[in-house]
Amino acid sequence: MTENTSELRRSRSRSGQRSRSHQHRRRRSHSGERHERRRHRDRSGSRDHSHRAKASDRDRSPWRARRDEREDNNNNNNNNNHSGSRHHANERRRSRSRRRDTDPNDTSRRHHRTHHSPRRSRSPERPSPPARARNPLPSQTQALAAANGDPTAALAPAPEKQKPNFKPTGLLAAATNTVTLGAGPAAQHIVLKYHEPPEARKPPAAQPWALYVFKGAQREPLATLRLGARSCWLFGREAAVADVPTEHPSCSLQHAVLQFRHVVRRDEFGEQRGRVGLYVLDLESSNGTWLNGERVAAARYVGLRGGDVLRFGESEREYVLVRPEKGG
Repeated sequence: MTENTSELRRSRSRSGQRSRSHQHRRRRSHSGERHERRRHRDRSGSRDHSHRAKASDRDRSPWRARRDEREDNNNNNNNNNHSGSRHHANERRRSRSRRRDTDPNDTSRRHHRTHHSPRRSRSPERPSPPARARNPLPSQTQALAAANGDPTAALAPAPEKQKPNFKPTGLLAAATNTVTLGAGPAAQHIVLKYHEPPEARKPPAAQPWALYVFKGAQREPLATLRLGARSCWLFGREAAVADVPTEHPSCSLQHAVLQFRHVVRRDEFGEQRGRVGLYVLDLESSNGTWLNGERVAAARYVGLRGGDVLRFGESEREYVLVRPEKGG
């Protein structure tokens, strides 16, 4: 009994030692594996992109690696074949060009062009449209004469086309300078031949202008006009629009105007000075406008001074300009 108990204890101690040694070996193996994995991770982390690519190539499956290798070989062969075929094609093209230059009877280009026959259409052929004539179409009279068999219809000259005209028609100016008298169908529309310029001004009140009307040898004026009331005065036989009617038949409907204008000029010291002056403008009348016995140019401003005498057409009336001095 005592021997069996001791034998059992020895066997248990030996089995415990074996289990402890086995556990120790397992721990060492696990720690070694962990150490190897750590070293491998550190080593792989310090590698560059090319090493990673190689590692990824090694990790691929064998059949995928073989497939990639076959594709690389095929690409290299194709590149070599293309470069070689391109080189030979260029050589053949150069040789043909040299042959054509030296041999005028060479028809290789012609045979090359006519190698493919044109494709035929199964649809029926359509008649070609008639050619258009470049000349202008004939008039209705010429077309009827040609239809009736008149031989002189074709010899008649074609009518000349109307060319564009870009000159001003005056319709816009007439619309803006139209005076309407009355209403309804009996209304009268009068187009003014003159409109005031931008520099139109009234004369200063300190130096008023006056116009005295004389006729023949009379010493007393027939009428006196104060010109400072407005900037423009129209003379003519058209009493509907004229500011100063002229009844003589030699005067035009809208004969002339007296216009006050603000003009800027330089004096002898080079300074700019502006003043309002009086000017006469003939509206291209038939018998003209006369200043101190001389006819003034049409459609042109002519400056006036105090004491000047105006006459319109063949009328005997004289218009004397008076400009009183300051304080007079």
